[in-house]
Amino acid sequence: MNNQEQIWKIAKWVGAMLVIFLAVISVKELKSIGYVGKDRVVMNSISVNGKGEAISIPDIATFSFTVEETAKTVKEAQDKATEKINNALTAVKAGGVAEKDIKTLSYSINPHYEYNQPACTSFGCPGGKQVLTGYDVSQTIEVKVRDLTKAGELFDVIGGAGIKNVNGLSFSIDDIDSVKAIARAQAIKDAQEKAKVIAKDLGVKLVKITSYYDSSDNQVFPYARESAMGMGGDVMTMKAAVAPQVPTGEQKITSNVSITYEIR
Repeated sequence: MNNQEQIWKIAKWVGAMLVIFLAVISVKELKSIGYVGKDRVVMNSISVNGKGEAISIPDIATFSFTVEETAKTVKEAQDKATEKINNALTAVKAGGVAEKDIKTLSYSINPHYEYNQPACTSFGCPGGKQVLTGYDVSQTIEVKVRDLTKAGELFDVIGGAGIKNVNGLSFSIDDIDSVKAIARAQAIKDAQEKAKVIAKDLGVKLVKITSYYDSSDNQVFPYARESAMGMGGDVMTMKAAVAPQVPTGEQKITSNVSITYEIR
């Protein structure tokens, strides 16, 4: 008797669960019927592009110089290179360059080989061979000049310190991010104004921004830039000359954005 009651209870429980399951399936089917044949809601939108520019005067000049020395031992080559580097750095710092604006870009030590070719005889020329004769030490220093009025003068100073290999003199903007932000704000404003005009012409309203894309590469372009001196090479000839003037010109940063608006 007890077994029959237990079986009966299980059967009722299974039946109840089956009814609930069928009810849920039926509700889902009824809901889906209501959408059969209905079109998907399509959002009306317009997309506009905006362009902005910001022009700024560079406030930093950067150049680098390299010292290369060769000696029979590594220590001798290092000592010779270090002496020249220290003399140059002392002169640069005396010109107002801070320690934080001087850094080593590269430092290398390599064996120095020379090709030995024995004298030729009537029997022919014997083969030569590479012979280790010493070591080459090379160090490249980058200098950042914040007082642009001293840029040309510091070039002269480097030459006076016995450095022959001076590379480039480039100009940049220290706080470049703030200039990029100005260009981007101009681009966004340009896009917004275009969107307002288009919406007015179409007789619709701008509801909200649905997407924003910044395609800017934020390249910095020289703008009306001139140079009064050649860069690189031997600057020793500048020692007795008047320190050159170095016009920095201006630099232009462009920004391009694309904005999509929902319209109604």
